[in-house]
Amino acid sequence: MSMHYGTVAGIEKPISRIALGCGGFSLDRQEKANDLLDAFVAAGGTVLDTAHVYSNGESERALGHWLQDRNARARVVIMTKGAHPNLTDWRPRLTPEAIAQDLRESLDRLQTDKIDLYLLHRDDPAQPVGPIVECLNEQVVQGKISAFGGSNWTHQRIAEANVYAAAQGLTGFTASSPHFALAVAVKFGLPGLVILSGNHAALDWYRSSQLPLFVWSSQAGGFFSDRFSPDNTENHGAIASYARPENWERARRAKLLAQKYGATPTQIALAWLFQIQLNLFAVIGPSTLPHLNDCLGALEISLTPEETAWVNLEELNYGNHDSTPPDCQN
Repeated sequence: MSMHYGTVAGIEKPISRIALGCGGFSLDRQEKANDLLDAFVAAGGTVLDTAHVYSNGESERALGHWLQDRNARARVVIMTKGAHPNLTDWRPRLTPEAIAQDLRESLDRLQTDKIDLYLLHRDDPAQPVGPIVECLNEQVVQGKISAFGGSNWTHQRIAEANVYAAAQGLTGFTASSPHFALAVAVKFGLPGLVILSGNHAALDWYRSSQLPLFVWSSQAGGFFSDRFSPDNTENHGAIASYARPENWERARRAKLLAQKYGATPTQIALAWLFQIQLNLFAVIGPSTLPHLNDCLGALEISLTPEETAWVNLEELNYGNHDSTPPDCQN
């Protein structure tokens, strides 16, 4: 397996196309976190994704312990998020004061003096973009972050922020992190999430701008695994967001392509993301080493343009459930 890389403006290190989600890490499971981190970095992975609110701060603390223990800070790209709404009442916290406070705490937990890529965890459209852009530029000047962007920000608000930055001679958003996967989510239980799947206007904007996309839940919460089917969703909350006829057909087609490539359907779903002309980085959240290795195996799969369209139902008669992958017909 050979890792693939891209770049993000403001960050000199190579940015691995697969990012390791560290949201489930905690100090009481440090050894498990260490195993996943060691294996990911050994495979060439560089991007480690966390957030101020993940596991009540335990995610950042566990990652910080690993960074110190392995002396790994210079070799990896830390992506963390802040200014999340208040978890008790979802009151927005997108203010310069909250950004500065959360950033200070994240730096302390991660035991580092700089975040490579800092993302605002939610947007608050009621807030003007000017003070936010100015605050983030101050953090860059102070050396606390190298680059910044938005998680769950619409492309319109990112464009607005970057227009303001350009007019003021400031640095703008250099990355975005919405939800995106082969399976199209209807909705999620939490407020303020931005779903890119099925949003053709947003996809066109990202194809045109080539702004780096760090997409979360890139494998649709395990939807493409063998654990689920139209008759068996095990009352899994995440799967309910995807359980619709079109997505089950995508899953069926992913299984057919998996048979052709000697792969897993989950690998096909992840490989699909890298074939669609976006400057995309996929955030994965494996809980075991076999799951991590399965994800990384997706980098070995190159779908043809016809297969890429076919698995996403991009032909007129996708309702024909006897259809086979384009290269397997006749």
